[in-house]
Amino acid sequence: MSTTSPEAPTPAPAPEEKAPERGVDVGQIVFAGVLGVAGAYVVVDATSLNIGFADPVGPRLFPYVIGGVLIALSAIWIVATLRGDRAEPEDGEDVDLDQKSDFATVGKLAAVLVANVLLVGVLGWAVTGGLLFAGAAWSLGSRTLVRDLLVGVVLAVLSWYFFYVALGVPLSPGILDGIL
Repeated sequence: MSTTSPEAPTPAPAPEEKAPERGVDVGQIVFAGVLGVAGAYVVVDATSLNIGFADPVGPRLFPYVIGGVLIALSAIWIVATLRGDRAEPEDGEDVDLDQKSDFATVGKLAAVLVANVLLVGVLGWAVTGGLLFAGAAWSLGSRTLVRDLLVGVVLAVLSWYFFYVALGVPLSPGILDGIL
């Protein structure tokens, strides 16, 4: 009786890990600098606010706080970046990182948004909101145009009434003036 043991499977090689890149990430520093400039602008702009009443928490408090936080975050981010901290790239659990960007879809969405902005004063929110929904659904791949238009119009009319009745903010009725 011979006893031969089956060969153990060889383990798969471990995926290669990239060595961390050295150096300063200039993009992070530029973005942090822009954040700091925005914070400084908010603080400087807050100094020009008119104070019409004597209140301990005046209208300048919140811009000062927000601007100060932006400046502090900018400084912290710049120091961390200079010390070598780098953002980790997205692992992309459900995203194929090898695919190129789909600029056609982005262009379609941008065109739908621009059309909505240009037409909302003439056609009104109830109409352009429906077209916005249907156009966005179409550009993202939907092929059921009639259903998308119906859903969009229902949502747009409901949101028009919500703004008008519940919030007291009149949206443009456009061509449906007198009907809505």
